[in-house]
Amino acid sequence: MDSSYFWYVWERQAQFSCNYKTESIQLRFMYTCIVDTPLGSMRAAAADNALCGLWFIGQKYFPLRADTWLDAPDNPVFVSLNIWLKDYFAGKKPTLRLSLLPEGTDFQKSVWKLLLEIPYGKTTSYGAIAARLATGGEPRSIRTSAAGSGRTAAQAVGGAVGHNPISLVIPCHRVLGADGSLTGYAGGLEKKRALLELEGISDAFPKVPRQPNPSISR
Repeated sequence: MDSSYFWYVWERQAQFSCNYKTESIQLRFMYTCIVDTPLGSMRAAAADNALCGLWFIGQKYFPLRADTWLDAPDNPVFVSLNIWLKDYFAGKKPTLRLSLLPEGTDFQKSVWKLLLEIPYGKTTSYGAIAARLATGGEPRSIRTSAAGSGRTAAQAVGGAVGHNPISLVIPCHRVLGADGSLTGYAGGLEKKRALLELEGISDAFPKVPRQPNPSISR
């Protein structure tokens, strides 16, 4: 996927101080709606004409203040998101580009940008992402966060992947353990398995016992 379109919102965010931007999104400009998917309902969040969050209801790291946001299902961001999700769950590679504005540390954002570079139907590992960050010309503070032993660096990346606030669109489900195991997913391992199978990846994670799987009808 050509991810260049996603970055202009993130780069524009650098014009504001972190505290100011966070306060304005949480208290003044955050809109939300519930979207239904074959894997369960999700809460979406938008601000500044960009998608800020997409979480499965009840998942780990679900936003605490979601009930204070303004319900606005007709917001253009959510209209575009629903088109994207419809294509995705139909088994298609979505072509609609969405503007994204996730909140996080510089290190987390660097990890999330690399997640967007993982092609549809492909996977990578936490260690591979850590290696990219350590050698890819990132600022020193980010290289330092991704440095250290292979295991430590992979764990740092795993923390950032786990806190990805925009599920599916930023495809954290495409990251596996070094041995190809399914490992963690904030939305639950069975959802991660179902998403990978939807993208045609079915043999990459033999180490996790199969449980009754959420069905995705196309």
